[in-house]
Amino acid sequence: MSAAGWMLVAAPVAALVLLTALLRPRAAGVVAPHRLGVVRAALLTGVFAVLTVEVLGALDALTLPAFALAWLIFIAGVTVAVGRRRDPAAPRAAVAGSRRAVLVGATVGGPPADDPTLGAASGPPPADAPALPATTVRAGVAALLTGWADRLTHFRRTATRGERLLAGTVLAVVLIELVVALLAEPNNFDSQTYHLPKVEHWVAQGSLEFWPTAIHRQVTIPPGAEYLLLHLRLFTGGDALHNLVQWAAGIGCLLAATRITAQLGGGRRAQLVTAFLLATTPMVALQATSTQTDLVAAAWAACAATLVLDGLRRRAGLTDALALGAATGLTALTKTSGLIAVGPLLLLWGLAQLRLARRPAGAAPEDPAGVTPDRAGRAPGGFSPDPTTGPTDRPGPTGARQVARTVGGSLLVLLVAATVVGPFLARETAEFGHPLGPPRLRESIPMERHDPAAVLVNALRIGHTAFDTPLAPLRAGTASAIMDGSRAVGVDPQDRAITFGREVFPVPAWYPDEDRVAFPLAGALALVGAAVALARPRRISPGRAGALRAYAGVVVGAVVLHTAMIKWQPWGNRLLLYALVLAVPLAGLWVDAVLRRRAGAGRRSVAAGLVVTVLATSALAGVLALSYGFPRRLVGAGSVFTTAEWDTRFLRRPQWVDEFRWAASAVRASDARRIGLVQQNDNWEYPWWLLLRDDDGRSPELVALQSVLPDRPPADPTSVDAIVCTGPRTECARLVPAGWTIEYRDHVGYALPPTR
Repeated sequence: MSAAGWMLVAAPVAALVLLTALLRPRAAGVVAPHRLGVVRAALLTGVFAVLTVEVLGALDALTLPAFALAWLIFIAGVTVAVGRRRDPAAPRAAVAGSRRAVLVGATVGGPPADDPTLGAASGPPPADAPALPATTVRAGVAALLTGWADRLTHFRRTATRGERLLAGTVLAVVLIELVVALLAEPNNFDSQTYHLPKVEHWVAQGSLEFWPTAIHRQVTIPPGAEYLLLHLRLFTGGDALHNLVQWAAGIGCLLAATRITAQLGGGRRAQLVTAFLLATTPMVALQATSTQTDLVAAAWAACAATLVLDGLRRRAGLTDALALGAATGLTALTKTSGLIAVGPLLLLWGLAQLRLARRPAGAAPEDPAGVTPDRAGRAPGGFSPDPTTGPTDRPGPTGARQVARTVGGSLLVLLVAATVVGPFLARETAEFGHPLGPPRLRESIPMERHDPAAVLVNALRIGHTAFDTPLAPLRAGTASAIMDGSRAVGVDPQDRAITFGREVFPVPAWYPDEDRVAFPLAGALALVGAAVALARPRRISPGRAGALRAYAGVVVGAVVLHTAMIKWQPWGNRLLLYALVLAVPLAGLWVDAVLRRRAGAGRRSVAAGLVVTVLATSALAGVLALSYGFPRRLVGAGSVFTTAEWDTRFLRRPQWVDEFRWAASAVRASDARRIGLVQQNDNWEYPWWLLLRDDDGRSPELVALQSVLPDRPPADPTSVDAIVCTGPRTECARLVPAGWTIEYRDHVGYALPPTR
């Protein structure tokens, strides 16, 4: 990658840092303001990346110069915005010292973060403070970075040995994931089939227009994560950094989940337990080094959740509505299943906002639902400023005007979400007559039966796969009980209406494979935490009991909706990743409550001992997943340190690597320029884009000789210079023109015209 490419790769990182400094709330009483700033910055950066692709795609300008110009303009605009916003750290040393005190005290869950007197110091600067745009940009970013360093120093001074162990484990896991993500070539199965080929098609044609293909998922599956990959593809000219998108999403999940824990009343230890459980869950650890999309969707859904929880305590401002709309749109554009949780969260947010709007301005702040005033002492029914800009003394509207503003804010959320996901849905509707794609997509994954018995059986099978363990007798016994019970209520346990494709229940899901590994430890703790939060929320969080119960109800409701809407499949655990990320804060809160009661009793209770054992086992599971997980591991056969590039790419199907390279070499030797593709719905297309690329890095001209898109006919086989095939030889021979020579091995073949 060139020096210019490295500079462009740094642009999103720079934007994120600058936007965090710009969007970090200054008002007192905001829970974990630094993490909220990161959430807002990530959402704005994500929306910019998506809309850049949509706009330039509509202009047939998906090119490196166009993307480079867009990012330069964006960085310049953000820099100007940061410079215009006067930061207390720049103008006056006295204010800087006050601000530094706030940052030092605002450690994760530390006591100073809850001190309203310190929080007030983070407000706007004095009116006579001079505006220094150039130095303010540097000072604002420097203050942000210094603040994080000070928080780390404060943590090191005040943390217990257990807290340091939790934090150290999380940090080690994240850094090891980064090493694996940088060293391993993309080798996820679905990425070979449709995630990465769609990126290559966009680069080759310079637009988002659909293309003829035999793999409908290349055009029907929401492309939000692939939009982010497109930026890296154009900047670097390859896929060396593709794994970093999911790695960054994993960081986002940790930040959002720990903030959710804090919003629900969890202190520093509860937040660290949440991060520990999430980071050491094998599914999270493995996907963080992958080009899958589940972790990206989970991160956007978690951003929506933490924003919704803010809306339970105070009236939302413009920034809140825009951010929540962005989170909703990005979730929908990445993986529509994430809306199963985001939808109920939005409903909770809307109801809370209406309730706050109807409260009189001077009403008492505390209520059984757990709604409290902000740290400035304002009642929830009064005017709630945008926490980015600080407090204000203006009285707010009352009565009908407040309700109207709330309705308007809700409509703004939907408008922003529609702006993000709308263009893709419009293309789907124009192509297939339905925003959710063709019938084969709408019928393959969603449940086709919704009677109580069928939903119950589906839920039990999903639960069995999610909680699978290496104990084979336990797996066999519970599976047999589920199948016997299914037949007893009149439901075939393999009914195609509730089972994906031709798959057969049960399947082993305990092995650390990124596509199907179970999460029994984190899942069990989350289940217990949700049950206690619903039944006895004050036992976990006395000060946020109402909010905790409401949040737990939404999470449980989302899981129930998932089992009623999504068919069981062997890879269903990764589809549940968004729900797991939202549920782990409940586990962190419950574990902390158990440990707190043990400390108060002065003895080691059975429950506390069990919790410590589960945490240790979770750490072991995370270490084993990173060490021996599939298809990227640190040690053993297939290690990222010892395995060659192409062997790494084909770890899922090692028997194919020589066949693909053999066919590609023959086609390249023929000097073919236009190459036809013959493949089936689940075949690998991405290797052809790499193996047939020109020496100067230009994409080959690959055209499909089959098409499942009714209005986009395939290319004429006689119009190509060569044909490459995957799958049955008979299908390839059917499409090869008469007189051409076919060479075939087991899975891969090629055909060339007669020499002239």
